[in-house]
Amino acid sequence: MIHQLTKNCNNSKSIVIIGNGVAGITCARNIRKGCNAPITVISAETDHHFSRTALMYIYMGHMRYEDTKPYEDSFWKKSRINLLNRFVTHIDSAKKQISFSNGENLNYEILVLALGSKPNKFGWPGQDLKGVQGLYSYQDLQLIVENTKQVKHAVVVGGGLIGVEMAEMLKSRNISVTFLVREKNFWNIVLPAEEAKIIENHIHEHDVDLRLDTELKEIISDEKGRVKAIVTSKGDVINCEFVGLTVGVSPNIDFVKGSEINTDRGILVDEYFETNIKDIYAIGDCAQFINPINGRRPIEQVWYTGRMHGETLAHAIATCEKTVYNPGHWFNSAKFFDIEYQTYGDVPSKLPENLSSFYWEHARGQICLRIVFEKSSQKFVGLNVFGIRMRHVILDKWLTEGRTIEYVIENLSSANFDPEFFEKHEKEIRNTFNRNQFNITKGI
Repeated sequence: MIHQLTKNCNNSKSIVIIGNGVAGITCARNIRKGCNAPITVISAETDHHFSRTALMYIYMGHMRYEDTKPYEDSFWKKSRINLLNRFVTHIDSAKKQISFSNGENLNYEILVLALGSKPNKFGWPGQDLKGVQGLYSYQDLQLIVENTKQVKHAVVVGGGLIGVEMAEMLKSRNISVTFLVREKNFWNIVLPAEEAKIIENHIHEHDVDLRLDTELKEIISDEKGRVKAIVTSKGDVINCEFVGLTVGVSPNIDFVKGSEINTDRGILVDEYFETNIKDIYAIGDCAQFINPINGRRPIEQVWYTGRMHGETLAHAIATCEKTVYNPGHWFNSAKFFDIEYQTYGDVPSKLPENLSSFYWEHARGQICLRIVFEKSSQKFVGLNVFGIRMRHVILDKWLTEGRTIEYVIENLSSANFDPEFFEKHEKEIRNTFNRNQFNITKGI
C-alpha cells in the first residue's frame, strides 16, 4: 500500500487533481507554495473554485455566485495552476492517463482524486421524478432554482444540516415546508436529546411542519411526470410540488469503481492518502481510511477536514516527504436558522458508561452549553455550544492538555469569541455548575 515519492523527485512531474472543491484546491495551492511542478485541476462542475457552503445564500439572494469565489479569476494563471473544465470518465493507471467524455486524454505523473460527494437516494418509488432532487453541487443549485418556481408547498426528507439549510432556503421564498425526520429526535445520531429539542423548537418557530419519527414511503407523480404528492411511513398523503432529498451524501466515485483502484464506500487510502496504486492519492469526501485516525469515522465529509486533507497531501508532494494525516481533535460548526452551533472533541449523543456531562441552558432556550468529561479523572473530552461563539485555539489547547471540567468552567470566559456588546453567560454557567458540582463530578 505505501509508496513513497522518490527522494530525487523534481519540479517537472506533472500533477493532476480531479476536483476543485476545498480539498483539491487546498492541495493545489499548497503544492504550488513549495513546488514548481505543472499542476492541472479538473472539474466538470464550475470553471473556478467556489465556497460550497454558500450555495444556500445564492438561492436566498444574499450573495451572487461571483461573491462565493475566494480568489479572483486571474489568481490561477498567476499561480500557474491550469484549470480544465472536463468530465472524467476513466483512469488508466498503467498508462498514467485519464480520459474525458469528449474523447480527449491527459497524461499525469501524480494523480490526486478529490471527487467530493453526491446526494443519497435509497430507491424510493418516484425519486427520479421532476421536482425531486438533492443539494450538493452548483448544478443542483441551478436545478432547485428552476424546480421551485411557482411552488407553494415542499417536502424536505432527512434530518441533518443540509435538511435545515434547504428548509431555510425554501422558506426564504415563502414556500411552506414539511420536514420529515425518521428519528424520534432531530439529528439524534449526533445531538444529545436536550440540544435536539432546542433545534426542534427553533424549526417549529420558523413555521416549518417538522414531523419526527416519520419516513418517506413513496413520491407520487402527476400526468406530466412531476411530483404532486408524497406518502409517509405513517400513511399520510402530503400534496407538494417539490421534494428535497437531504438524507446524507456518499462518495462520488462511480467512474473509479471500474478501475484498478481499490474502493469500498469510498476510495480506500492509508494514513498518507495513498491508494493501492502508486502515485494515485485520494482526499476529501471521496477518501475512505482503511484504518481510521484516532477512532474517527473512515469517511470525513466536513469542510474543515477536506482542507486538512489537502494541506497534508500537498506537503508530502511538495517536499517528497511522507506525511501522516494527523487532524487533531474533532471540530465542526453549523447554523440552524438563527442558532449557531459549534462542537469540539467527543460529544456522543448517548454517553457511554465512562463519561458524564454538565449541561446548561439559557431560559430563552436558544443558548446552551454541554461539557463532556471522564467520570474517573474529570478530564475534559468534548463540548457542544449553541448561541455562543468559542475560540477554537483555546478549546483545542485544553483538550490537548487534558484539562479538567473545573478548569474549563473557571476559564470559560477566555474561550468566548462573541462580539463586544453580546450578552455573556459565563457567570451564570459557573454558578449553575457550582450548585450542582457534587452530582456532576460524581457522574450522577
